[in-house]
Amino acid sequence: MDYRSPDVYIKEVSTGPKPIEAVGTSTAGFLGEAVLAGAPEFEAVGISNWAEFRRRFVGDEPKRTTPLIQAVWGFFLNGGTRCYVCNIGKDKTLDKGLKALGYEDEIAIVAAPGFTDVKSYDALLTHCEAMKDRFAILDASAKVDEISQLTRAATDDAAPAAGGGGGGGGAPVQKPGKGPRKSPKGFGAVYYPWIRTVDPILGGDPVAVPPSGHLAGIYARTDANRGVHKAPANEPVKGAIGLADRISRAEQNELNPAGVNCIRYFSDQGILVWGARTVSSDAEWRYVNVRRLFNMIEESIARSTKWVVFEPNDESLWKAIIRDVSAFLTLIWREGMLFGATPAEAFFVKCDAETNTPDRIDAGMVVIQVGIAPVKPAEFVVFEIGQHAGGTEIE
Repeated sequence: MDYRSPDVYIKEVSTGPKPIEAVGTSTAGFLGEAVLAGAPEFEAVGISNWAEFRRRFVGDEPKRTTPLIQAVWGFFLNGGTRCYVCNIGKDKTLDKGLKALGYEDEIAIVAAPGFTDVKSYDALLTHCEAMKDRFAILDASAKVDEISQLTRAATDDAAPAAGGGGGGGGAPVQKPGKGPRKSPKGFGAVYYPWIRTVDPILGGDPVAVPPSGHLAGIYARTDANRGVHKAPANEPVKGAIGLADRISRAEQNELNPAGVNCIRYFSDQGILVWGARTVSSDAEWRYVNVRRLFNMIEESIARSTKWVVFEPNDESLWKAIIRDVSAFLTLIWREGMLFGATPAEAFFVKCDAETNTPDRIDAGMVVIQVGIAPVKPAEFVVFEIGQHAGGTEIE
């Protein structure tokens, strides 16, 4: 300001907190082959509704459908509102398509409907692990005898077991084959079986389709209705009128500990997603909602604290960081996303001379330690019932 004559001068300065805003968690990225000639290839195209997708990737009179069409239809049908579609053409090069999706920060869920080979699993998981802000939904094979060697719920090198098809009760049925590799920090989840639904383009008899698109919509619906901290399970699969393979409780006893999430039919509730596990063998990253909650918190903090870069690295900066991050985590805790009766039990933020030693400051670093206690799903509900002289006792 130019101070020349005596007067009262007003100068606006920024002294308050810089709120951290939670990033979106429900935008999906789909890879697959488009049926419309001339549809853009290896380009992430933002889509906001089913009609827009049909116009850009399907056309008016398609003579065939692909898993990509089924996935996008299932996504919007189950509650999805925004996605990116990447046409990878007949060559079906996932790596090139994933690179295109990598440029879109909005994407939080990634799926390649119908790609059930080990190489595709690895490409999707590697992409999400490298980006650190998205989660892979993997389709198990549609073939009963190829679902996964993980059905033995053992170590990574467990030998496949012999067995027959799925169905009713009795002894667990082993379904050998190859499945996804482990993701140490749980950046993906696999779902079985495929679902039966009416083709949204050609109609006719029900067809078996990979469930990843419908699951992405269920993720988005759960995020909107409850929040990303709620496991996307015990949720109906809209549009599903049957399953390619019926799963019994005995079979899920084998699949669930191995990280294969089942889609099951219940006579009183219909077809439900009945699993919420990642493909991690680490108990800390066992559940889908825990991994996705961390993704949201980490990305939100990273995006909203860019103002810190190149600021003077001193105590005033450290206090400002603690203030902003603590305010954000307190809001998250109040929404029920963190476990604890008080904020102090739910999280901590540490940024002081102990985390920022002289050598770190000389290296241009400011180090903040954040710890959070995520809520985990009540996967096993146990009622202990006994008797006493006065009648039945329930704990």
